[in-house]
Amino acid sequence: MYADENVIRIKHDVLYEVAKLAFAGKLDSHRDHIALELIPGPTPQFRCCIYKEREIIRQRVRLAEGKAPGPEDDGNVIQVISSACEDCPISSYTVTENCQNCIGKACINACKFGAIRMGRHRSHIDASKCKECGQCAKACPYNAIAHLKRPCKYSCPVDAITYDENGISIIDKEKCIRCGKCIHSCPFGAIGSKTFIVDVVEALKSGKKVYAMAAPATEGQFGADITMASWKKAMFELGFDDFYDVGLGGDMTAAYEAEEWAEAYKEGKKKVTSCCPAFVNMVRLHYPKLADCVSTTVSPMCAVSRLIKAKEPDAVTVFIGPCLAKKSEVVDQQIPGNADYVLTYSELRAIMRAKGIALEPCANDDQIASVYGKRFANSGGVTEAVLQSLKESGENIDAKVCKANGAAECKKALLLLRAAKLPEDFVEGMICDGGCVGGPSAFSDQMKFKKDRDLLIAEADERGIHENLSNYDMDSFSMHRE
Repeated sequence: MYADENVIRIKHDVLYEVAKLAFAGKLDSHRDHIALELIPGPTPQFRCCIYKEREIIRQRVRLAEGKAPGPEDDGNVIQVISSACEDCPISSYTVTENCQNCIGKACINACKFGAIRMGRHRSHIDASKCKECGQCAKACPYNAIAHLKRPCKYSCPVDAITYDENGISIIDKEKCIRCGKCIHSCPFGAIGSKTFIVDVVEALKSGKKVYAMAAPATEGQFGADITMASWKKAMFELGFDDFYDVGLGGDMTAAYEAEEWAEAYKEGKKKVTSCCPAFVNMVRLHYPKLADCVSTTVSPMCAVSRLIKAKEPDAVTVFIGPCLAKKSEVVDQQIPGNADYVLTYSELRAIMRAKGIALEPCANDDQIASVYGKRFANSGGVTEAVLQSLKESGENIDAKVCKANGAAECKKALLLLRAAKLPEDFVEGMICDGGCVGGPSAFSDQMKFKKDRDLLIAEADERGIHENLSNYDMDSFSMHRE
């Protein structure tokens, strides 16, 4: 995954300015000033001129407000910032200096579209005629024609990205699974996601009951001394009425998914998990015949939101985590009782920065989730929790689970399932490598914070899933997706 400090700084500065103005009630009157403040000029910082840099900032401001960066909006939470997406090569096939300008001209003869012509020193490809079939590259005896894959297109696991005649990337909403891999692969910061920053700020200012819910992947992201108690304290300071560890939702999902697995196993049916929204999008958009295999149990995020709303019907619930597809679960899948808004860590930290609030070390007490729920964020964690729940329920089934870690393994498992050749009974699908801890908006690299995360989870109470859920009224709401 590509990461550039300049791209990240610009993104975070825009989010902060929007959050600050939203709290002050000045966003409508001052939004146009943000570009001038961040790009004062007269010398451009990264692009050809300050005017292009300012236009990029303006489009980023629109994304931060939850709008499409341009005049057209297809409804996708992932959007291309067109003014920033103009510096990648239009043609993905390029003749390199290895070209010997040979007499045979195998490249010219191989091209059926007249896109290659002879040059003085080497052949040239006309990008306006090239259909990117790759025949010229295959024909060249010197391997002098390079295939330059755009980082965004190369990173997309479902081939949802193409580009127009001007070289601007286009994301096909009907193929995009909202995983967010393209966003952090672009070295120009030309792809971003709509945010709910303004909505959350307005909710906090409205006097409504607003609840924060942090993903299980949160533990360890910011160091071993930043616990869920640290988050709870910061969220109270920010104005939230209460805070929940969504690891509790992991316990809830595991308990109900275990019931589904047991029933499906006895009926000889196969099931796939429903907690990763990007995986659910992959199933529904690319393997629609398998839609009935998706578990009907809601995700941990939705489970906690429904738990809250069962007590406070008018409550506003806000999920915080490393996942962009969670925004899709709210906007596209529209599951009743689900979270109202989703914030990534960088978006939530922009809101905190606007109010001068920081995460501080706190004792890791007041645990509301079992270790199984907390491990939902790891690849294989869902399987471990469901199998534990089956054990606690006394269900003696010999369930075999395919733990698909990453988009490639998910695609392989679904292909086997569609072909009726999957040897396992169930599929745990996690689009991000390593699980949610490897999400596109993770604050830290999962390998760097693994030790801190393991330490924090080890400090959690070793109570079972059903023992933990006995503290909550699980009969006051449904755990199914309808």
